[in-house]
Amino acid sequence: MKYIVLIGDGMAGRPLKQLGGKTCLQKAHTPNMDMLASSGEVGTAATVPPGFEPGSDVANLSILGYDPKQYYTGRAPIEALYRGISLGAKDVAFRCNLVTLESEGVLAMETAVMRDFSAGHISTKDAGMIIRYLKEHMGTEDKEFYAGMSYRHLMIWKNGEDRMKCTPPHDISGKKVFKHLPSGKSSAIIKKLMTDSIEVLQQSPVNASRVKNGHLPASSIWLWGQGKRLNIPTFKKKNGLSGALISAVDLTKGLGIAAGLDVINVRGATGYIDTNYEGKARAALKVLKDRDFVYVHVEAPDEAGHNGDIAAKLQAIEDFDKRVVGNILKGMKKFGDYRVLLMPDHFTPISIKTHTADPVPFVIYRSDKELKPGRRVYSEGICRRKGVTVFEKGHLLMDYFLLV
Repeated sequence: MKYIVLIGDGMAGRPLKQLGGKTCLQKAHTPNMDMLASSGEVGTAATVPPGFEPGSDVANLSILGYDPKQYYTGRAPIEALYRGISLGAKDVAFRCNLVTLESEGVLAMETAVMRDFSAGHISTKDAGMIIRYLKEHMGTEDKEFYAGMSYRHLMIWKNGEDRMKCTPPHDISGKKVFKHLPSGKSSAIIKKLMTDSIEVLQQSPVNASRVKNGHLPASSIWLWGQGKRLNIPTFKKKNGLSGALISAVDLTKGLGIAAGLDVINVRGATGYIDTNYEGKARAALKVLKDRDFVYVHVEAPDEAGHNGDIAAKLQAIEDFDKRVVGNILKGMKKFGDYRVLLMPDHFTPISIKTHTADPVPFVIYRSDKELKPGRRVYSEGICRRKGVTVFEKGHLLMDYFLLV
């Protein structure tokens, strides 16, 4: 038996007037996901337990079968795992976004608005040079900056403090940032780093070049997602299956490493609508030749949701359906018996440009137990149906998928 999990990150949402009262998932043309829903078991899973922020870290940890209440420590330490950054027992990792802030007159945190949480989806090349610039001008023995991909980077605070409230920058797009700065124990240290970065980045040659060429500058860092190192049992020890994970983002790849899964990097995988969908599908099918399990994560719908871009989200969902789900379903036939778990990790509604903790719709398709085809479509409507399978604890869904 082969097992494949297909995650369309944030593809679920809420009805939009611009789409005649439909969600992007309902409006999009998704024949492959609809086929799975028509011939498989549908249900809902609460991937974000009560009391947790609805992020991809918590949600994907749940989907992989790990209870966030038992294991979750924070977002940034998961990304640090992928980057090969070793955290001491008292070290704290922070996600370090490169963002674009704007204000009337002199740019300052007191008056700034979050123009773009990704600095215009800054290229990894430009971002790498900016992070090096920050290292030179702001790095210290106990606070180190590490480059990642695009706008996503890390700051490690040795013997630091993680008991503070930090807000994800994608939650405050278009809002004044002052009320959303870190608060709590030792937060003044983190706020000072963010504030100081404004002046430093104003002198960055890369930013000067970006502005000259019509691109948004990385005008500040934004620190959040803090936590200490993550320790979880391996997926193979827990489930007895060898496996791999395919994603474009450090967060998901870090979860794969923590779970002992082989992380497969696909050339051209960007985490946005220009990602290499076919490459991910080919890589997944190749993995299953000598492994039992593969987890395929596609970030594009989520990024479009955060940007409030209806057209991009529709495109991302349709590309995911045709170029990932469709190609994988064609290729799975050569393996004999197989199972597919299809779902988003969380909702990312266009209307609010951030995540919600709503239970998400899932489909489990079993090639050896195909249900009599119905007329179901894959959408958020599954969550409102009576009689569907419900997992109030989302981390139990993986056991059900693998064993039942």
